[in-house]
Amino acid sequence: MDRTEGEVLKERLFNEKKNSWNNVNNEEHKEVFQFANEYMFYLNQGKTEKEIVYFSKEILLKNNFKDLSEVQTLNPGDRVFWVNRNRSLYVAVIGKKKMEAGLNIVGAHCDSPRIDLKQNPLYEEGELGLLKTHYYGGIKKYQWATIPLSLHGVVAKTNGERVNICIGEKEEEPVFYITDLPPHLSRAGQDDRKLSEGITGEELNIVAGSIPFEDKKISERVKLNILKILNEKYGIREIDFTSSELEFVPAFKARSVGFDESLIGGYGQDDKVCCYTALRGILEVQNPEKTAICILTDKEEIGFVGITGMSSHSFERFIVELLEKSGENLPGMIEKVYSNSKAISADVDAGYDPTFPGFYDAKNSSKLGHGVCICKYGGSRGKSSSSEAPAELVAEVRKIFEENNVDYVSSELGKVDKAGGGTIAVTFADRGIEVLDCGVPVVSMHSPYELTSKIDVYNAYKAYRAFLK
Repeated sequence: MDRTEGEVLKERLFNEKKNSWNNVNNEEHKEVFQFANEYMFYLNQGKTEKEIVYFSKEILLKNNFKDLSEVQTLNPGDRVFWVNRNRSLYVAVIGKKKMEAGLNIVGAHCDSPRIDLKQNPLYEEGELGLLKTHYYGGIKKYQWATIPLSLHGVVAKTNGERVNICIGEKEEEPVFYITDLPPHLSRAGQDDRKLSEGITGEELNIVAGSIPFEDKKISERVKLNILKILNEKYGIREIDFTSSELEFVPAFKARSVGFDESLIGGYGQDDKVCCYTALRGILEVQNPEKTAICILTDKEEIGFVGITGMSSHSFERFIVELLEKSGENLPGMIEKVYSNSKAISADVDAGYDPTFPGFYDAKNSSKLGHGVCICKYGGSRGKSSSSEAPAELVAEVRKIFEENNVDYVSSELGKVDKAGGGTIAVTFADRGIEVLDCGVPVVSMHSPYELTSKIDVYNAYKAYRAFLK
């Protein structure tokens, strides 16, 4: 049946948002699900920024990347990486053109919201051993109570020894727990609190044990028994908490979600989903025209700060060393490199949640299953703290995606004056690098168990790979 003029015109002119699953054949369906399985394995191996960096480094080594410190000179096609203090990772594939021509950069962040231990955490109250905490990043604190938590991190001792700790990920290991009031008691006051104060920061106390030390002549016997266990197993004393980085994260494993298994549930998908897809993308880059850079950075969730965040000069240190070993490090060169470079800030966006439609601008929100989302600007209210991408860069990225069959939608984070957020895009823009936000839509972002679509994850991999090439 012939289509009407209006139908033809509408198809050509309208920006119809289409479900990506409609365009997937049986073979591609298998590829999407296989990629998702590999991504979920990555999630389960790396719940903290240090674990992501370590596991990603192992992947790079298996794919013929070399530590930059072990390379004296760089030539086109060389594949190198640099690890910054075990918390951020920079990867490069050297291009045919000189670096002065600019870089193609995809930058993601490997830190996620979590619960950190305070410096003096362990105490005993009501014959329970408890740990005081300080949450990291933007969380809804009530979501972290009454779920199984695992402990990850490192204790640095004054003798130079580093003690790695991971408890609660294996089935035979204990987990940890934050308590909450039962409804029989909470009616007396807790139920009247605002949702954001249902559990306060000082109430995020970790249950660490309950068996007292056998000597009845001393006080704080439960605390002493916990310290005895830690000393026997890890050789640490209470004072060693002072020089520790110990993080509590959900003990849940990443799993397929739904009868059709089309979705992924897992902790830390903001922003480890972009870490994995960007990493997989650069693995497939061979002899690019321009040097391709992949970044897995730290501290995004608390404002890009610190010596392992994107606001530090660690990125410059990496680029300068690339220039030096390529024979290009002339005065003022790094500014020329930046001015000719283009970047994707690979970070997630809030996927549309039909249970809470009033919080989204439906016409400018990303739905699960529609591909990656590109965000021309972030910030809040009047685009405050945004690095708004030039229209020309958006058009260039669109062209790359369309030529490489990447499904994408344009979106922003919630309604004007009602929502907002930032990414490391501003740190690229501050360096004079053109940058566009592009990532995977996530439902229940910053919760202990976030939701993504397998087809969107696969499209992110295709998107970053195409941009880096």
